[in-house]
Amino acid sequence: MSEFEPTIVAFFCNWCTYTAADLAGTSRLSYPHNIRIIRVMCTGMVDPQYIIKAFLEGADGVLVSGCRPGDCHYINGNYKARRRIKLLKEILPQFGFDQQRLRLTWIGASDGIHLAEIMRTFAGQIKALGPSQTKLKMVI
Repeated sequence: MSEFEPTIVAFFCNWCTYTAADLAGTSRLSYPHNIRIIRVMCTGMVDPQYIIKAFLEGADGVLVSGCRPGDCHYINGNYKARRRIKLLKEILPQFGFDQQRLRLTWIGASDGIHLAEIMRTFAGQIKALGPSQTKLKMVI
């Protein structure tokens, strides 16, 4: 059996984090290949249903990242995301998901180095947690 490589779904704000990911790529910074990036206009648009669906479809971890508080292009979208993620982390254990598998970060457009480091760190944390129990149940 091969070594476990986690599948991570990342919802990135178009204006800040996705731009940082682009900067990381053009700067030839490496980050894990197993992170699937989904560009959204704002983290405030990430409905909790999308996160739950990602977990149910086999994601081992979900990363949501956007503009720093106060810098949102949609005024308060990142505050909305912060409230949603906080509530979602409280209810995830009731559905059998470890809340450590969900992370919210703030990354500015010029923080390509920081983004690459966060992605490597998060992938390492998820790898240490092992495969998602939901994924195991779906295979059986």
